[in-house]
Amino acid sequence: MKLIRFGEPRRERPGLQLPSGIRVDASGAVGDYDEAFFEDGGVDRLRRWEAEAAPRAPALPPAMRLGPPIARPGKIVCVGLNYRDHAAESGMDIPKEPVLFLKATSAIVGPDDAVVIPRGGSKLDYEVELGVVIGRRASYLEPERAMSHVAGYVLMNDYSERAFQLERAGQWVKGKSCDTFAPIGPFVATADEIPDPHRLTIWLAVNGVRRQDSSTMNMIFDVPTLVSYVSQFMTLRAGDVISTGTPPGVGFGVKPVPQYLREGDIVTLGIDGLGASCQKVLGSA
Repeated sequence: MKLIRFGEPRRERPGLQLPSGIRVDASGAVGDYDEAFFEDGGVDRLRRWEAEAAPRAPALPPAMRLGPPIARPGKIVCVGLNYRDHAAESGMDIPKEPVLFLKATSAIVGPDDAVVIPRGGSKLDYEVELGVVIGRRASYLEPERAMSHVAGYVLMNDYSERAFQLERAGQWVKGKSCDTFAPIGPFVATADEIPDPHRLTIWLAVNGVRRQDSSTMNMIFDVPTLVSYVSQFMTLRAGDVISTGTPPGVGFGVKPVPQYLREGDIVTLGIDGLGASCQKVLGSA
């Protein structure tokens, strides 16, 4: 299934994108795509509803705004330097263990909402990433059990303000968590729709020019390794998202002069089976 949320910001309702491509309102079947939904068997209930009632559900207008397809998760855990050639372009060593940081959930917006240059920002950068949606509570998982805790997958853009991230004291989180820095969607594809998350084409373009073009098969640490690893340090709860890192081609890595985003730029991105999204860059808030 493809889970969507639609409507005005902070008033989104749950829906489904059917195999035909038609989007329907699912609020008559579920409350929202939140922790309780994933933890309490909501995916299975929704699958039964899709088979029995979805064809009669109200269809959504094609122009209806899509919001983030998950009601605000408890946390977004990001993985840095998880593609070998991205580590190289960043001038950093291949990590021996996954590099983890958190991204504030207040950064989450819909897939086609604008990204806003933060006040004082000057080096806005993009990072297309595969997001893993946790389906049930996980703590101290072994890798061989990890995939049974995955509800699905989602397209993400891990925007970064490099001046905040790399030139100000402290950790990466403040360069990663500005408002609008986490567009998610257009939908969550349930795990059965993505039989192998390690063989997906992943790409991003700026103003129609391809900047990132790779495959998830180039990740250093695969999905079960990452889910297991994160669970050693914190409890993963249903609806949490692990953002699995970005391939090479980010603006920061362009030589000899980095190519950061500017007001008016259009960023488009996509992953096989997870759709595409588009964000326009707006000026400082």
